[in-house]
Amino acid sequence: MAEMHAEGGADFDLSQFYQIFFEEAGENLDQMEQILLDLSLENADDEELNGIFRCAHSIKGGAATFGFADVAELTHHMESLLDKLRRHELTPVPEMVDVLLESADASRSLLARHQAGEQGEAPSTADLVRRISELASGRVPEAPAERPEPKPPAAAAPAVQAPPVASEPAPAAASGERELMVRVGPLEDLSSADVIKELFRDIPGLGTIADAASEDASCRNFQVTTSASNDDLLDLFAFHVAKEQVRISVLAGGDIAAASDTTEEVPYGFFPDAPGSPGAAAPTRAAQAAAAESPTPAAHKATPAKAADAKGGAQAHVESTTIRVAVNKVDQLINLVGELVITQAMLAQNSRDLDTAVYQQLLAGLADLDRNTRDLQESVMSIRMIPMSIVFSRFPRMLRDLANKLGKKVDLVTLGEATELDKGLVEKITDPLTHLVRNSGDHGIEMPAERLAKGKPEHGTITLSASHQGGSIVIEVKDDGRGLSREKILRKARERGMDVSDQMPDADVWQLIFAPGFSTADVVTDVSGRGVGLDVVKKNIAALNGSVEVDSSEGYGMRVAVRLPLTLAIMDGMSVGVGDEVYILPLSSVVESFQVNNDDVNTVAQGSRLVKVRDEYMPVIAMEKIFQIPRDSSEKSSNIMVVVESDGSRIALLVDELLGQHQVVVKNLESNYRKVPNVSGATILGDGKVALILDTSSMVRRARH
Repeated sequence: MAEMHAEGGADFDLSQFYQIFFEEAGENLDQMEQILLDLSLENADDEELNGIFRCAHSIKGGAATFGFADVAELTHHMESLLDKLRRHELTPVPEMVDVLLESADASRSLLARHQAGEQGEAPSTADLVRRISELASGRVPEAPAERPEPKPPAAAAPAVQAPPVASEPAPAAASGERELMVRVGPLEDLSSADVIKELFRDIPGLGTIADAASEDASCRNFQVTTSASNDDLLDLFAFHVAKEQVRISVLAGGDIAAASDTTEEVPYGFFPDAPGSPGAAAPTRAAQAAAAESPTPAAHKATPAKAADAKGGAQAHVESTTIRVAVNKVDQLINLVGELVITQAMLAQNSRDLDTAVYQQLLAGLADLDRNTRDLQESVMSIRMIPMSIVFSRFPRMLRDLANKLGKKVDLVTLGEATELDKGLVEKITDPLTHLVRNSGDHGIEMPAERLAKGKPEHGTITLSASHQGGSIVIEVKDDGRGLSREKILRKARERGMDVSDQMPDADVWQLIFAPGFSTADVVTDVSGRGVGLDVVKKNIAALNGSVEVDSSEGYGMRVAVRLPLTLAIMDGMSVGVGDEVYILPLSSVVESFQVNNDDVNTVAQGSRLVKVRDEYMPVIAMEKIFQIPRDSSEKSSNIMVVVESDGSRIALLVDELLGQHQVVVKNLESNYRKVPNVSGATILGDGKVALILDTSSMVRRARH
């Protein structure tokens, strides 16, 4: 977009507000999609329809302002259909929801292209515009050719009501050009309105604007020829003046004519733009920012707070209590707090031998520092923790599209949406969860006729849940479909040359589905069947120090549980000593510790050792052997066992001593060195030495095999 020049020759570049607009547009599209998915066609709520309309209107206004004509055109057609729905001139039908969801997707693609600097070919929206126009005129359009399954005949759907004949003169159609007189004022500095003309002319396809004579010396009049609605013009002019300073009148034959059966000029302040509707959305943050940056005198800038109070007080309150912060700033803050935790640990260790009587005040200050550092660390970490609802919210739409494509009926139930997880983990777990949900929808849930034949409800159910268990979060994907077939999995495994037997326990058979390239699908489709996905799921989760558990009952359903640490930044750990080395065990995996005699340890086949703890035998792992720790012959062998648990299994680690429990700052070992077996990271101790953090899940798997 070309730069605009305000008074004094200063450049006014709207591109500085692009990022705010893209973020707001994305939020509006997400909100629109959520309301559409929850919309009840039989009992459509007025507030829901108005909410969808406001989202489309906000996107359209911003796109027009910033010169993104393709987005503005598409959302304008969406807005026209939604306007008729909220005025009850049409009855909502499934085809409307479909086309609006597809249009939201197309808007995302167009916005992404603009955000990337117009790279790539713009997707065509001609078919969407055609279908929207037909629906808005009262006809149900033909389904596009690429849809895999035809929609039911129009007679089966609720009838679309034709628009009633208006009893009053209707406003001019948005598609036809109108001659308008726009009065702006009163203004202290009349030249400030020149920026409005520059902004108007910079938006392609908006129309023409010219100065007109004004009887009031404190006002500026403009003669405008445009097909834009009054709402759009108001949004544009409100960049530089308050809404109550704008008056729009219709011109006919060069004179001001009656508008909507009134000879008075129509003041554009805070009025509903349709009977019973809440009107246009309040100015966006992008518009507010543009107004704040413009050279217009402060006394005449738009007052978005008033608009928010009049049309969206609750939304204004939410926005006033939140702030958008770049993720890299939060990461930097977390790193600094991590260094503070290390420094505090060093001070605490160096002050242990101080005389409490002499250094009482110093030690009291160090105790306060310890407490405040922990509180600060917890507060900073909470900034990075986000609810699982952010992840779960993408699945209703995905399942709806998948069910339509496969001809299935699927309900999604979500539990524990408020459970929080580190943002870095959320980003990495989204794709694996998507694979698992698609797998349940494609392989698990049966066709409606098959479910009815089995005595099941026609609608299948997929349940997504999240919960905290100790120092971990457990995310479950559960369905009530056909479950896994043990016989089929074993047959496919033998066909692939895998070493399997009929005596394998179920848990081991279920794990076969995570083998690379393994698939039990009989037909390869664009949804699944190529054996790509589940092996990637397990690999990605293992990279996050997590685990995957599978439980299934053939004919009744399947459950996949993903267990992850809550955060990868700071954790509570237990330090243990072996020889001259110090290792850290995640406190969440430690069950108990006790002293043991050599006679209590039994050696079995192939040199493996077991210890009996309360009627349970568990493998014994000597830390000095795993990490090849040198010892003097005079040193006694390890006689302390620490029992750790992972994936439902326990092992006993032989160590020399228990050093204590404390917070540790996790440092990534791979980015600084390389991947080390049985080690998940490293930390810096209070004395400045580096200690390795043990990967208990890896050690348990090692002992199991």
